[in-house]
Amino acid sequence: MTSWPRSVRRLEQARLRHPPGLVPAYHYLSYGFILGELVRRVTGTPVPEVLGAEFLRPLALHDIHLGLPAGLRGRAVPLQAPGPAGRLTRAVVNRPGTRRRSFPRPASPLPRTTWPGSTRFCSRVAGGDGPRILQPETIRAAARPSSDGEIDRFLGRRIRWSQGFQLGGPHPGLVPDRPHSHPMGERSSPETFGHNGSHACLAWADPGRQLVMAYLTSLLPAGRERARHQSQVSDAVLAAVPA
Repeated sequence: MTSWPRSVRRLEQARLRHPPGLVPAYHYLSYGFILGELVRRVTGTPVPEVLGAEFLRPLALHDIHLGLPAGLRGRAVPLQAPGPAGRLTRAVVNRPGTRRRSFPRPASPLPRTTWPGSTRFCSRVAGGDGPRILQPETIRAAARPSSDGEIDRFLGRRIRWSQGFQLGGPHPGLVPDRPHSHPMGERSSPETFGHNGSHACLAWADPGRQLVMAYLTSLLPAGRERARHQSQVSDAVLAAVPA
């Protein structure tokens, strides 16, 4: 996870489990390295530099980082996670060496940001206030469903996917008392798009409601409480906003 060259070599040597394009199978680490290496080979530039030049600086988003700069280490909030698995996660993610590394989202660990930074990023990507980087047709294409409730072969859950985003709205075949595939809430509209992080942090945009929501926390709940927590937070926000 902390070695870009080794991760890329392992991906190049990996055998396919399914024919390309046949089924959804999202891996929270590999996905970011694959996209990041594609960007690096096309541009000849590391991903953090491309992100800064093409998105963050034009949008005046100065508090989002892929990898924690040395001068900002004192602001870092350590991850909290209960239980034996949580102790292992804390030991890996909270290491200074891990936090300094650069990981393109959606590879873990998460980018370093603040609540205002994450909401402004989502708003401006979705075409809200401030400079426009992506054209409306680009946003519509990025949020077009590519997997509408099919079981993800890695995560083992039904997820509405687009090309890079999770989507809101009704999910066919879900069990009502298990809202783990509804991080954007049971009340969310089908056009809502965004992404959750390890079932803890969450950000999404609903163009129809002209609403952006970002939820950042240092607590990684245990087990199914992670997904249930995100769904409840999203639904509480949506209940307070007119449809």
